[in-house]
Amino acid sequence: MPLLVNGARVDLARTTGDMIRAHPHLEEKAKLLRSQPAQIVEPKGLLYVQQREFAVTTPKDGSVSILGSDDATTCHIVVLRHTGSGATCLTHCDGSDTEAEVSLIMSSVKSLSSSTGCGRLEVHLVGGFNDDRQLSQKLTNQLLRAFDLQPEDVHLVTFCVTELNDREEQDIHFPIIYGIAVNVKTAEIFPATFPVKGPDEDLRSAHTLTGAPLTNIYDAKTEQLQIGPYFWGPFPHVDFWLEQDDAQILQNLSTSPLAEPPHFVSHIRSTLTFLKEHPFPSRSLFPDRKPRIYKKNEEGLWEQVCSDKI
Repeated sequence: MPLLVNGARVDLARTTGDMIRAHPHLEEKAKLLRSQPAQIVEPKGLLYVQQREFAVTTPKDGSVSILGSDDATTCHIVVLRHTGSGATCLTHCDGSDTEAEVSLIMSSVKSLSSSTGCGRLEVHLVGGFNDDRQLSQKLTNQLLRAFDLQPEDVHLVTFCVTELNDREEQDIHFPIIYGIAVNVKTAEIFPATFPVKGPDEDLRSAHTLTGAPLTNIYDAKTEQLQIGPYFWGPFPHVDFWLEQDDAQILQNLSTSPLAEPPHFVSHIRSTLTFLKEHPFPSRSLFPDRKPRIYKKNEEGLWEQVCSDKI
């Protein structure tokens, strides 16, 4: 069944502007979301999701109460929720394989909602801006089409993407919202930033930079964060990239150099350094081919669990 707004099928032939004019309540909701200042979300109870990762859990989760992601410029952050079970998935999409990614997150939410007789699937799309290369618009269209192809009804509830998430300053376009969080207990979605993006921030970023597919990082049943095992070969020209100045890295390794957050280059340098230090993760990071497992401790922070205790 199709992607719906207020019970009516979304017309994919429409431009974003036409779609909003046809459904003014979506514009109002986007305006309300944009008007909220970004909340700083501390690590306690947080599960941070990086680019090309997803996580799904339910309100019964005793460890995780917030799912969140940020640093999205042309990327979109997607929240899919089943109103009956409360199962909530958050993912950070970059357009690498949108159709397959949407199928994956649909399956993940349905798997935690199978015993629920009532409720519906609701999707919230946030991110992107009016970038020069129109990558945001392309991803918006891909996501709408992918949800419209699903066998189940999916209700579009929040649509704060591309031109609805755009601001202009001295002829340069920027996103208004770079990151969001969702409270899995209350279903509240709000703009957010995250001082701590771990655990294993560099390892997870390296996995993405080496071309990984969308990866599920959380097991809601055991309440464990699972990182890896990940495998890659030596990163091409890593020494060359590490020798470049900030402007070159920004220009060549970003989809939107003028709109990146201030820490983008330091983050990329850190990831490249990690890739240089670990050209063969099968030897240095995952010699036993087992994931790195984390659980929340009594303070609500991630703590690594020895694999022999699992």
